[in-house]
Amino acid sequence: MYTQDEKVLNIKFENFVQTQKGEDLFDKTLRVDDVLKSGILTGNEALGMVCLERLNSVVKLKEKDGFCHDVIMLGTNSYLNIANNKNVVKKGISALKKFGIGMGAVSNYAGVCNLHRELEEKIANFYGCEDAIVFPSGYGTNVGVISALCSCEDIIINDSANHASIYDGCQLSGAKIKVYPHQNMKYLERILDRIPDDITGRLIITDGVFSMDGDIARLDKIVELAQKYKCRIMVDDAHGIGVVGKTGRGSAEFYNVGDKIDLNVGMLSKGPGGLGGYCAAKREIIQYLRLYARTYFFSTALPAPIAGGLIEVFNLLEHDRAGRSELMKKTKFMKEKLQNAGFTLGNTQSAIIPVMIYDERKLFRLYQELRMQGVYVNIVTYPAVRRKECRLRLCIMKDLSYRQLDWAGDIIIQKGREYGII
Repeated sequence: MYTQDEKVLNIKFENFVQTQKGEDLFDKTLRVDDVLKSGILTGNEALGMVCLERLNSVVKLKEKDGFCHDVIMLGTNSYLNIANNKNVVKKGISALKKFGIGMGAVSNYAGVCNLHRELEEKIANFYGCEDAIVFPSGYGTNVGVISALCSCEDIIINDSANHASIYDGCQLSGAKIKVYPHQNMKYLERILDRIPDDITGRLIITDGVFSMDGDIARLDKIVELAQKYKCRIMVDDAHGIGVVGKTGRGSAEFYNVGDKIDLNVGMLSKGPGGLGGYCAAKREIIQYLRLYARTYFFSTALPAPIAGGLIEVFNLLEHDRAGRSELMKKTKFMKEKLQNAGFTLGNTQSAIIPVMIYDERKLFRLYQELRMQGVYVNIVTYPAVRRKECRLRLCIMKDLSYRQLDWAGDIIIQKGREYGII
């Protein structure tokens, strides 16, 4: 008979992916259901919760069992909480009244209005590029851009910590895929140096800010290597836009290499607080993507109210008036509090704070207890990271008060000591 801890060790994500010999296609779903009903902690306890009010520093959540409670929100990607800005909301409402809740067509037919074009122009200007394209899905942005531009004759070189959507786009493209260990520039150069001369379609792809570690890609070195080995560069700065860089223009601005990036990809659902994604680049590239990116061509366009609100978002971002400075001060406060208590946080350089736990059994319990005590954080383990690198991920939001951060930090520290993590 297994103890609860032993059962946890044997219930692994990958054990439920494949259909076992003799099983019906859907039998694996029943096996997962049995586990989730068993009461054994799996890290999925918070999946399926419902927010009962708009995002704020304190949010009322409804648990799966119906229990409702307030939590301090340390688990949102909307770092600037810009979706609640009064001018952003006003623009969205105006677009809603004029265009309704949806566009009813794909972008290349009759799915876009003047707001979509205005938003794309704003994004292009923000990056100093000739043009931009807006996708209705952030995940679909990476899949669409990569699979449209790359093919079986090309090679793509990825950082091992790149987002899943990047890898899915790479696989769909049919290109040859190489991966270098996270941030290992020597290994990246080794890969580049061994690429056959006849493979001339070369693309280095990296996250700008890495979503699980919070560190910033070495774009200074990547640019140098790309020029040396005649590669193009794509940066997915989903977690960098509005947050890092001298004026919040992201990781390329952090290294002052903005004019050296070929494909500036970002998500409208993180710092900008909306929905969708984009790519800013040369005019000919964007024109090509409108015709060949399947996730753009075959998807209904972004709703006009979202586009309208995002126009005002980029007005704020363009002039660095979205609260970036305040956000980073509060992030620094929380990082220092947890580091001084003895937690390992890694090399985070953004509003993401990974709190390393290293033990899944402790992680599951800690995650559950923190939420029940009113502190909502994200749980991160396999397949997002290796199990031995499992962690809590804190996402700081500008609207959190120092008092709230202090209180939440105290609870995390208390639990860290109880479980022998610090």
